[in-house]
Amino acid sequence: MKAILILLASILTMGKGGSFAQTAKPGLFTQIGNCLEWENEGELFRIEPFGQNTLRFRSSKSLNLSDEIWNILSQPGTKPAIEILEGKAIISNGNIRAEIRENDGLITYYNQKNEVLLKEAYHHHVPRFARQYKSRGSDRFELMLTFEAEKTEHLYGMGQYPNDCLDLKGTVLELAQKNTQISIPFLLSSKGYGFIWNNPSIGRADLSMTHTSFSAKYAKQIDYFIFAEGSPADLVRKYSTLTGKSPMMPSSATGLWQSKLRYSTQEELLSVAREYKKRNLPISVIVADFFHWPNSGDWKFDPKFWPDPAAMVRELDSMGIKLLVSIWPTVAPESENYPVMLKRNYLLRPEAGVNAFISFLGFLTFVDFTNPEARRFMWEKIKKNYYDIGIRMFWLDEAEPEIDPLDYENVRYLKGNGLEMSSIYPYHFAQALYEGQKQAGQKEIINLVRCAWIGSQRFGTALWSGDIYGDFATLRRQVKAGLNISLCGIPWWNTDIGGFFKSLDTPEQFPEVLIRWFQFGAFCPVMRMHGNRFPMVKVEGSSVGSGGPNEIWSYGDETFKIMSRYLQVREQLKPYILKHMEVASKEGIPMMRPLFFDFPDDQQCYTVEDQYMFGPDLLVAPVLEYMAKTRKVYFPVGASWKDALTGKVYKGGQTVECKVAIDDIPVFCKDGFEFKIK
Repeated sequence: MKAILILLASILTMGKGGSFAQTAKPGLFTQIGNCLEWENEGELFRIEPFGQNTLRFRSSKSLNLSDEIWNILSQPGTKPAIEILEGKAIISNGNIRAEIRENDGLITYYNQKNEVLLKEAYHHHVPRFARQYKSRGSDRFELMLTFEAEKTEHLYGMGQYPNDCLDLKGTVLELAQKNTQISIPFLLSSKGYGFIWNNPSIGRADLSMTHTSFSAKYAKQIDYFIFAEGSPADLVRKYSTLTGKSPMMPSSATGLWQSKLRYSTQEELLSVAREYKKRNLPISVIVADFFHWPNSGDWKFDPKFWPDPAAMVRELDSMGIKLLVSIWPTVAPESENYPVMLKRNYLLRPEAGVNAFISFLGFLTFVDFTNPEARRFMWEKIKKNYYDIGIRMFWLDEAEPEIDPLDYENVRYLKGNGLEMSSIYPYHFAQALYEGQKQAGQKEIINLVRCAWIGSQRFGTALWSGDIYGDFATLRRQVKAGLNISLCGIPWWNTDIGGFFKSLDTPEQFPEVLIRWFQFGAFCPVMRMHGNRFPMVKVEGSSVGSGGPNEIWSYGDETFKIMSRYLQVREQLKPYILKHMEVASKEGIPMMRPLFFDFPDDQQCYTVEDQYMFGPDLLVAPVLEYMAKTRKVYFPVGASWKDALTGKVYKGGQTVECKVAIDDIPVFCKDGFEFKIK
């Protein structure tokens, strides 16, 4: 009889399609102070306020929730409204609220207008489909979080991916750091929410038409922040409040940064600097690139090629030029610092095998920057050998770190296994230099870095897009990549003008792509000339050669004339750049940003991916096609636009096909702003 009664009860609770509906248990919700908890059948999650208009979510099947917030800054406390009702609970914090269904814990987020922002995905055959956990031993899991998706939603941010997409809707993004790929898991939605995946684990984000999901290969818990604001600009401001703002850009960094692969001697570098001054060409920075050191990990000049670096710095300073010095995080067994760093566990370690993670003129390992003592040790060497002779700018290359093969699970950091921690590495690399410079009393800090994570902007990082090819297809991708990373709290970004590598497909187009890239570079936050040019030059007594010439006079008279013109344009822009870099420092507003950032009510702006605003007053439409004679330009609604070349005024809300000559880049001034390309 008991078995029959159980069967009848089961039939009565059967849902549609023949599956059994879950019966809610009493008391699944608990309010603990300002937090709302839900617990049922081996899962626990907590939702709580985190500053204004923001909620934090954490869940795990270990039933233990970590308080680690990685690089998110603490926020002033807010008191949410929490209601526990029949069959559901609600937690509200300013502009955002979450409603949780009791029987399965499914969550839907709303804004103040009662519009759905995000809703966890539901599958009636898979209980708690939205949050999936696969045990990886102890309290670690392979995790997946899945939301429903709307096809009309536009998604942006997420760092820098060379995928030729500004709108990331429909893409799949690896959450991992690589040369040219910078993973900063902040998603900005056209629906008015921001989402931070608070997890440095290797994983991926699926931003498909049917669902939005985030996954981690090895982590303790699902952990994210979600916030609602009124506009894309407000969302970026909020993200910057949560993760930090960049310092003020030094005025000495606003002009041209001159570099090539590589100035191999002190005299070669100085001769280039002298030639710039002789020609009366403005220049801000010149670069001593990689392998100016005796061994990787020595972090000092090789006296054979750099006999008096202190005198070199003094001469450059007298010319008003700053020296930027390349610092690799790699350490060779031959380095004078290797034995002590090995013994003190200041280096990355393999879980199995020999201590070598990359081969470049020998086998190299990397500094473990998750170890505070390793950070201090490296800075002591840098201070003694560079800082104390007057060098104040550093190039943090190989910052991902660039290990080969990419077996993250075979990497051991002080903070944990590589699958769990690798994304945070570039943050700590930048931290090592910045904290050392601050402790030494340096006031203005800007360092060139090849990778970043959440919060890296706090350390004066100027990102660049990595080792890319010099062709028009790559140039087009750079515009979109730069705009997405600008939405992730990074106001200082640049590319190798002309690309780093020679194009294998279209080498005949390089002279033109170099000119177009240089014009684009004049309207980037940082303008930097760099590249591996041919013919390569053998350097007597060195295992590393030097690249061919890469100065603006290296490419013929016509090219020199055009590039010289845009150097002067950059000089014109300096006061404007500094003004809006101050805004970036105070408010987190990037200088380079998509059109929809300034014109959120103009729906057309969400579809324009090859133009951008440079500050609030200049619209830039770089020429991105070979032998282009015209260039379509969209003018946003709500303003009039004056051509900075011709003075012609265009009304907003229209697309115009503008003529383009090889020596011109289309730039337009909003309303009454005055700027002319001479």
